[in-house]
Order: sequence, then structure tokens, then C-alpha cells
Amino acid sequence: MKHGSPPIEPGGAHQTRVVTLTRRKVLSDKAFEVELTRPPSFDFIPGQNIRFLYGALERYYSIISGPQEQKIALLIRHVADGAFTSILSSSAIGARFSITGPHGYFIFRPSPRPPVFVATGTGAAPFAAMCRAGISGFTLLHGVSLPEDLYYASLFRRSASRYVPCISQPTPENHLPAGAFQGTVTEYLRRELPRIKSDFYLCGRTEMVQEATLLIDDYFSDSRVYSEVFF
Repeated sequence: MKHGSPPIEPGGAHQTRVVTLTRRKVLSDKAFEVELTRPPSFDFIPGQNIRFLYGALERYYSIISGPQEQKIALLIRHVADGAFTSILSSSAIGARFSITGPHGYFIFRPSPRPPVFVATGTGAAPFAAMCRAGISGFTLLHGVSLPEDLYYASLFRRSASRYVPCISQPTPENHLPAGAFQGTVTEYLRRELPRIKSDFYLCGRTEMVQEATLLIDDYFSDSRVYSEVFF
């Protein structure tokens, strides 16, 4: 198993820019989406993120919009008593924020090996941006607690060659989405995914990334792994 080396961030990535909140959309009781104006000459690669600055606070969020779009869209997870969650969920439309970016190295790298995207919860965000940029033909495992947490399912179904919602909480079979797996993404990796050399892109909680990396090492020899932890 090999880990890819990161590309160099663009020289202007740490320049502070001002953006305006233009839209907010609730997706579930666990997450919401915000749209921001896109600064001039703000170029990014799908999978990269921006850093919000607000007083002494700073947070990183992956961009979910495509690089051709005239906005910056973000997927925000509700965090109980989270400072940035409260700010972004309650600020008035028209509020202005300072950001830097783009940052990050979690970008798609085409190769002869089949790509396998593995996400938990809002870790699906960078894969949404990749789909909107035209990337297709991948396998995507999206692990969530309940079916209502499957953000961007229709987008993923259009772009993926295989889209597998992995539902970890017990759910009646007639409530499961088409093609869903009852269990976690790591259980699916262990029990269901064909044992072929692949490029794995892992994005989600630390525990999932660590467990999946060990499984890939055991079951998918000579594969390559790229990972990003979402807190």
C-alpha cells in the first residue's frame, strides 16, 4: 500500500479574502449547506478546502461546488455548542466573512487502478465537488447512521459506477435505499468489496480512516491510499 505525496498549494492560498453569505439550506438535523460569493481569481481543485477566520476562531471546510461554478458552497455538520456551527447557522444572509485558501491535498489523481471513494457523514463533501467537476466511474461507499443522512445521493448515483449507502443503525429493510448495505463502510470493505488493486480515497472520522487503512493493507495489496480526516 502506498500513500500519495501532496501537491504544492498555490502561492496565493494564504491571502485573506472577503466573502458574503448568499444562501443557507438545511439538509437534515445533522447538517446544512451554505453558499458564499466567490472572490475574483479564486481557483481551486475539487477536494480542496477553505479556512474561515472569525476573530480568534478558525475552521476548515471542504468546498462542495464545482470549480466552474460562480459560488463557493460548503457542507456544514451541526456540532453541539460548536462556535462555528452557531455562527454559520445564525448569521444573516449578506453577512461577510474572511477566508484563506484554497488549501489541502485531497484531490483526485487519475491512474489505471479503479478509484474507490469511502466517506462517513459529511466526509462526502469533497466527493460532491469531484462529481460536479465531471469525475465519474468510481465506487463510492457512504457510511451514515440513517438514510436521511445520505447527502447528495442523486448526484453520486449519476456519477458513480457503484454507489453503496452503508447504514450503520438498524433500519427496516423496506426503508433502506436501493443497493444499500446494512452496516459500516469498513464492514463492507471487509466482507463485500472485490479484492482488486485500487486507489482508495478515505474521508471521514479518524476511527474510520484508521480502520479502513488497516483493512486495505490486509485485503487490497499494492493499492494506493489518500486520506483526509473530518472532525
